[in-house]
Amino acid sequence: MLVWNRQRSIKDPNTGKRVSRPNPEAKWIRAEVPELRIVDDELWQRVKLRQAELAKQFEATTNGVRAARAERLNRLRRPAFLLSGLLTCGCCGGKYGIVVNDRYGCLGHFRKGICGNGRTIRRDDIERRVLAGLTDKLVSPEAVAVAVRSFTEENNHQNHERRAQAETSRRALEKIEKSIKGIMDAIEDGMYQPAMKARMVELEQQKAEINARLAGAPADLPDIHPNVAELYRAKVIRLAETLAEPESNEEAREDIRSLVGEVVITPGDKRGESHAVLRGELMAILDLAAGRRRSTNPEVITNVLAGPRNQTTSP
Repeated sequence: MLVWNRQRSIKDPNTGKRVSRPNPEAKWIRAEVPELRIVDDELWQRVKLRQAELAKQFEATTNGVRAARAERLNRLRRPAFLLSGLLTCGCCGGKYGIVVNDRYGCLGHFRKGICGNGRTIRRDDIERRVLAGLTDKLVSPEAVAVAVRSFTEENNHQNHERRAQAETSRRALEKIEKSIKGIMDAIEDGMYQPAMKARMVELEQQKAEINARLAGAPADLPDIHPNVAELYRAKVIRLAETLAEPESNEEAREDIRSLVGEVVITPGDKRGESHAVLRGELMAILDLAAGRRRSTNPEVITNVLAGPRNQTTSP
């Protein structure tokens, strides 16, 4: 059976782009093409029944294999160390990675030979410095004031755009509801036509899509606690202490990683000297201070490679 006219293309009133929408099944065009049949219906149904029986018989085994495979893939993709994927070379902009004896170095220099930065830094040293930056320097009163002001300005702009889009959606919804009411009134007056049913289905679908869009719209600017710096610092200190506890190490490590937007490492003038600039992820800082846990994805090594538009910075 070949089917045409399953969907149509319309213009979204909010974006101006053309989007696909399914047509009512009554408008589908079907054509039987028996010459394309490979097996008869009886054999097909016997095979589908056998497949269902086998799936039920081996359901536990299948689920176990899938879970083990997912866990193995998850372990392979987890960050090897606390700062894996978050360190950047200040000379070439490339990534830092472990190059020798638990030391980080510029991969552009050690693996590609395209960077002159041959300086390395011990993993425990840079991790200690980043934790110190998160707990002390990153949340100075001045840094928090600048970051929160920038955050507020950006969110005010986004709130304005969201409100404008919501108003457009509400106007479109009112127009659709008027059309639905008009059709219902016509039906009650005895003016029913078969095309009205298809039009009602189309309008109801558009109404459901707009309602879903309005319901899923993000909330406006969240409240910011006046003691955000103190709350944040205390919680990061507890996270840093928790890193030493094996049973909760992974969860604490992901929370710490979510706070780090990027760490830029640049060689200093003295032998063995390296300067590190920490760029914090502001939304994660505010969420942590407010007691909200961010949804992280431990399967992705570089979960927060690039910092967002609004950042706080610490040397």
